[in-house]
Amino acid sequence: MVKYKRILIKLSGEAIGKEDGRGIDKDKLEKVVNQIIDLSKEGIEIGIVIGAGNFWRGKYGEGYMQRTTADYMGMIATTLNALALQEMMESKGAYTRVMTAITMQQVAEPYIRRRAVRHLEKGRIVIFACGTGNPYFTTDSAAALRAIEMEADVILLAKNVDGVYDKDPKKYDDAKKFDEVTYMQSINDGLNVMDTTAITLCMENKIPICVFALNEENSIKRVACGERLGTIIMR
Repeated sequence: MVKYKRILIKLSGEAIGKEDGRGIDKDKLEKVVNQIIDLSKEGIEIGIVIGAGNFWRGKYGEGYMQRTTADYMGMIATTLNALALQEMMESKGAYTRVMTAITMQQVAEPYIRRRAVRHLEKGRIVIFACGTGNPYFTTDSAAALRAIEMEADVILLAKNVDGVYDKDPKKYDDAKKFDEVTYMQSINDGLNVMDTTAITLCMENKIPICVFALNEENSIKRVACGERLGTIIMR
């Protein structure tokens, strides 16, 4: 039984990357796609924001290029992952649209809010590429912004750890995992869930964030159906 009518899934580029974090791993991509298609068949309206860390990060340009140029390169790189998601989904019979915040009409639709909402209402899976279309904003901020614009019920934040901890669980054995945290606690305690802009947008618009491990079996489906995996950020 599904819990939400409309969701925004935030994926990192590394989520579909190869073992070294670069490029695209077909098996990882397919596991993600299969879950998303199953949810779509259950009637959930799905938007996706994906990063591009498997191809490019703005920090890679430090020391020899302007921050704005490096950020634009990162935004454009997200389109590579978006198109890969689209192709895998459509090969399995799903209807999708890639919409970009930077116009590249030969490969994707330009992002227009009303059109995106209509796609969702028609049962199409919408993949939002190119972040917000502006430098100095992360794909976390893009996910929060698109969730607000689409009036999503929740952001599903798939990460490489199984929730929110008080410190890095990969470095500290005594790290404490939270079942629930508030928006302000996330910001004030520096819990590194999403960037401050993204958390603030969600707080002001009362959109909960479910943080969970992507590598757990069927984790996207389980969270979308109401199972309490990971950590929820709200209030």
